[in-house]
Amino acid sequence: MKPLVKSTIAASLVAVLAACGQQETPKPATTDAAAKQQSQTDAVSQVSAAEQVNQLFEDYFNDSLALSPLYAVYVGEYQYNDQFNPPISEQSLAESKALEQKYLDKLRAIDKSKLQGQDLLSFEIFERDRELNIKGYQFNGYMMPLNQMYGIHNTFAALGSGESAQPFNSVKDYQDFIKRAEGFVVYMDSAIAAMRKGMENNMVLPKAIVAKVLPQMQAHMVEAASDSVFWGPINKLQDKDFSDEQKQQLSSAYQAMIENDLVPVFTRFAEFLENEYAPVARDSVGLSALPNGKAWYQHQIEVNTTLPLTAEDIHQYGQQEVARILGEMTKVKETVGFEGDLPAFFDFLQNDPQFYWETEQEVVDAYVNVKEKIDARLPQLFDVFPKADYVVKPVEAFRAASSAGASYQAPAPDGSRPGVFYINTYNLKAQPKFLLETLSIHEASPGHHFQITIQQEVEGLPKFRKFGGYTVFAEGWALYAESLGKEMGMFSDPYQWYGRLVDEQLRAMRLVVDTGLHAFGWSREQAIQFMADNSSMALSDITAEVERYISIPGQALAYKTGQRAIRDMRNKAQAELGDKFDVRKFHTQVLIDGALPMPVLANKIDAWVATQK
Repeated sequence: MKPLVKSTIAASLVAVLAACGQQETPKPATTDAAAKQQSQTDAVSQVSAAEQVNQLFEDYFNDSLALSPLYAVYVGEYQYNDQFNPPISEQSLAESKALEQKYLDKLRAIDKSKLQGQDLLSFEIFERDRELNIKGYQFNGYMMPLNQMYGIHNTFAALGSGESAQPFNSVKDYQDFIKRAEGFVVYMDSAIAAMRKGMENNMVLPKAIVAKVLPQMQAHMVEAASDSVFWGPINKLQDKDFSDEQKQQLSSAYQAMIENDLVPVFTRFAEFLENEYAPVARDSVGLSALPNGKAWYQHQIEVNTTLPLTAEDIHQYGQQEVARILGEMTKVKETVGFEGDLPAFFDFLQNDPQFYWETEQEVVDAYVNVKEKIDARLPQLFDVFPKADYVVKPVEAFRAASSAGASYQAPAPDGSRPGVFYINTYNLKAQPKFLLETLSIHEASPGHHFQITIQQEVEGLPKFRKFGGYTVFAEGWALYAESLGKEMGMFSDPYQWYGRLVDEQLRAMRLVVDTGLHAFGWSREQAIQFMADNSSMALSDITAEVERYISIPGQALAYKTGQRAIRDMRNKAQAELGDKFDVRKFHTQVLIDGALPMPVLANKIDAWVATQK
């Protein structure tokens, strides 16, 4: 496999992007000497502007880490390992917003006309992102600071388990986490205060979401410290080259941390949820039911799709896709010779034992084996590959009940930790065998593992791009990657092809359900019924999905809209280039500059096409 090449932008892209700025004023003719002097002056000016903007990007990234120490550890910046995110307060919110405005103002003081290539591209992305982030502060989301999907309590538990990004290699690493836990206690108490303010302002979570968060808190209310997920690093002490005294001191310190700090704060939060919050949690589930909720949801559409779409556009497109994919599923039913209608076929797929594994280990082994099959076929469609590999792991027990069916965690930027493809084995009926190939393609290679890892490995990208991203790009790419399966020689088994349709149908249903919930007043039960009527998904999986859409409005819209955008770019490029079109080069162009907003990516691909004619 070829190593990752340095990211480049075609000269024609510079022209496309520059066209968005002011038109160049014609200059009078000059002598050769004067022209040479002017050229040298311009070069100095360009270097100066490029240096300014890249220093600004670096400063912004570093200042952002100081306000988000948990994010720092995931991108391999370990100087904040003993700190937790600032507690929720008017001061911390004001500081975060001020940081965005400060760097937006600094950016606009730089002469954009003096930039080119990656610097110009980064300028425009950075400006867009700061504007959008500032806009988001008006919606007061801090009053609902956590949910069952992306709650900071789950992130902290994963870090403390010793199985995530937090390092536990030295005595200092162990001590750092004890200090970080102190910050977690302060943060969780501030979250209670913020949620009480939400209670006063009709900004509360739906009852169904509170019911899922409560057991996540209760799971950490253990009787013995050794029963806690936070005892995981202590279980690994026997393999550490520490002195016996150090091991004993750390064991005692972790017991005190769990018993005196963590169990009490989880208990306080659980009691708050159960006794104060749950009784006033709302029956409605959509964002539009909240103050300024319709504008908030439109903002979420903009954030998650980067496209000029409305809820109505997305809802209609989703309904069209659901109907189309049902037709494709009917063809599979006929191919395998099933006698009966489509609902009967769904029932057969949900209940016949041949489609399900019996143990967690069988699931993990199957995904490890299909990894080798897929890896062997990737060179047919790609000429750029990630250096880092990935491993397959089951989702940890403490978060499995409310987690998605599968997910991906990027490798450590320094290569010290591989990527992780997490497969949820909590309910084996929610992991049918026919999802094997499509789920692996989506979460691992050439889906998330390719896109995210290559982005981290690209040379020359400012850190805000190297470690940042856009849901529409990441998830759009992963769903587009699934559509490459047949080109790679996968999905030869009709049931595996059905699995591909199941995944695409899930993403199509998301368009209908997410907009239905948050823009058109759908109930939780209405959304669940829609998905049950149009798929063979397990009811437990459908319920978890619907509650996910309730918790993180708009995120689920990114998959299908991103896939469509990338596929449209490919179709346009093929139509214009004909026999000159090389799909491997197209994929390199999509991946090589990291995650981009869809309009920016479309301009980039258009510019690349112009160089290939």
